Amino acid sequence: MPFTPQEVEAHLEKLEGWELEEGRWIIRKYTFSNFMKGIAFVDEVAAISEAFNHHPFITIDHKTVTLRLTSWEEGGITAVDIKEAQQYNEAFEKNRTAG
Repeated sequence: MPFTPQEVEAHLEKLEGWELEEGRWIIRKYTFSNFMKGIAFVDEVAAISEAFNHHPFITIDHKTVTLRLTSWEEGGITAVDIKEAQQYNEAFEKNRTAG
């Protein structure tokens, strides 16, 4: 069941960097020091997505990776989107703090 707009906003307050877009997506842009670090992150995003069997829209613009999530079959943002976004953030932090 999709979250209400108020529930989405409450979750996003606790989810660094993510924003609601067009009332139906959550979106975050991740910036890296170089292209290959962004590609390595996309590889991790792919593994996380497969584990959830829930896949984001991914845009790669040189050193910026943009992820968009929604649950089409549910008609909006669900707990799966929020949990997955949190794991993407954890992967980003791990990559950012690694040598």
